[in-house]
Amino acid sequence: MRLILLFIVFLFLSCRGEKRYEDFNLTDYQRQVNNYFKDASVSPLKTKDLKNFKGLDFFEFDSLYVVYAKIQQTPNSLPFKMKTTTNIPADFRMYGKLIFNLNDEQHSLTVYENLDYIGMDGYENYLFLPFLDQTNGYETYGGGRYIDLYQYDNDSILINFNRAYNPQCVYDENFSCPIVPRDNLLNIRVEAGVKNFVKNY
Repeated sequence: MRLILLFIVFLFLSCRGEKRYEDFNLTDYQRQVNNYFKDASVSPLKTKDLKNFKGLDFFEFDSLYVVYAKIQQTPNSLPFKMKTTTNIPADFRMYGKLIFNLNDEQHSLTVYENLDYIGMDGYENYLFLPFLDQTNGYETYGGGRYIDLYQYDNDSILINFNRAYNPQCVYDENFSCPIVPRDNLLNIRVEAGVKNFVKNY
């Protein structure tokens, strides 16, 4: 889980130094993500993939996928071991249910607290949202995507699906990534965030 933490830290820091390419169709955030992936010192890409890497493929930014959700907290939920893509489980606790409207329909997703981050500076408000949707296996990774959330209100939280990202094991199977729970499925197409990774060789 420390590897995932390193990924999150660098992903949300502003990129420094000269940008190595330009794509005027990308948002600043998407450029920051691509710059992170281009940086060999932190990139989750394998060496051979990094050599040919030109940039991740994203859906075009859409403000309709930026929504506020009501939180139904589950303060008495017990810690549990979430299955991962390796034989190393991850320690989580169900934080609550997120209730929100998207595409004129009400939806619900479970959001989790990563117990590895409890008491860690900068992660006091951090929550983990893994989800599945109807683009999985087509435009996006079949195993679902993640969103990092930060709660600063007692009963609501901002979900920006444009910042949905792939588990690190999409880029390197040696990473240990939490498997998205099957009940965190949205029966709609979420055409926002990063698309599936396609190797250039």
